[in-house]
Amino acid sequence: MYPVEHYVLPFSITNQMLTLVAQIAEKTGRVSNYRSFETKPHLRRNNRIRSIHSSLAIEANSLSLDEVKSVISGKTVIGPQKEIQEVKNAYRAYEMLGQFDPHSLDDLKKLHGVMTYLTVQESGVFRNHNEGVFNGDRCIFMAPPPEFVPDQMESLFAWMRKNRNEIHPLILSSVFHYEFVFIHPFADDNGRMARLWQTALLSEWNPIFQYLPLESRIHEFQNGYYDAIAACHSAGNSDAFISFMLDKINLTLDWALQQIAEKDAYLSAEVQRLIDAMEYDVPYTGAQLMEKLSLKSRDNFRKLYLLPALENGLITMSIPDKPTSRNQKYIRK
Repeated sequence: MYPVEHYVLPFSITNQMLTLVAQIAEKTGRVSNYRSFETKPHLRRNNRIRSIHSSLAIEANSLSLDEVKSVISGKTVIGPQKEIQEVKNAYRAYEMLGQFDPHSLDDLKKLHGVMTYLTVQESGVFRNHNEGVFNGDRCIFMAPPPEFVPDQMESLFAWMRKNRNEIHPLILSSVFHYEFVFIHPFADDNGRMARLWQTALLSEWNPIFQYLPLESRIHEFQNGYYDAIAACHSAGNSDAFISFMLDKINLTLDWALQQIAEKDAYLSAEVQRLIDAMEYDVPYTGAQLMEKLSLKSRDNFRKLYLLPALENGLITMSIPDKPTSRNQKYIRK
């Protein structure tokens, strides 16, 4: 292992990075102060599902967002068993955010074991063969030989612990993400682990990042993600990747603020009461909902609560082609 005092990771902090850090910090405070993710658990769950779907899709998992949601909800999905297992594994790993130490190499190996359960042979251990970083069929670069991996990972985590109070978490987590991808320590799932670990580091700075789908923005700009990695490899520093990640974190916060504003803007007090009374993905009859809301008038329930929620896509019918069916139930999306 390199002595940590001699382990230097090449990057420069530019004025553009500092501007983005300031913008992100301000927007993070606004999202946190709004407390919408605390009062709206369906937003937290939906955003986590988006994170998982996007991170898996970057690595060529073919399941749709709806299929990922169904797997997580315990429903039967027709698809490749390996891809279904990847969804289950990723959900378990993301559910552990806040319960492990993102500065612990042992915890990294344990989480890799969770992420790769039943999907790869070398689960929770470093690779013992050469690997490359690919964007589809295009090889961006070959990773260091496997015999270098243990020392490089020990040094990377030692560097991170040494600098956790010196370098802003937004920059430190981005540097870590790139260096992790460069070392490529595992035989499989390196990209998913790198994205999960950056989320874990950001969540340590502010827990709101547990519920922000940063992975969705990376998926949206997937070619730019790999281009930034390739640019860093050519330049010998992580500057391009830091700038890329800060920009995507900033976009994610813009999206979150818009999501919160839109959710709150059109919800009447009655619809908000209805949504708050419903568990996510649990079917309710109209009578059950009226009882939960202590309502007596069925007409008022339909006019003020049920129909506006349906029209705004906040709930769905279990039998959409027979809206007046006696067996009709309503499900919160």
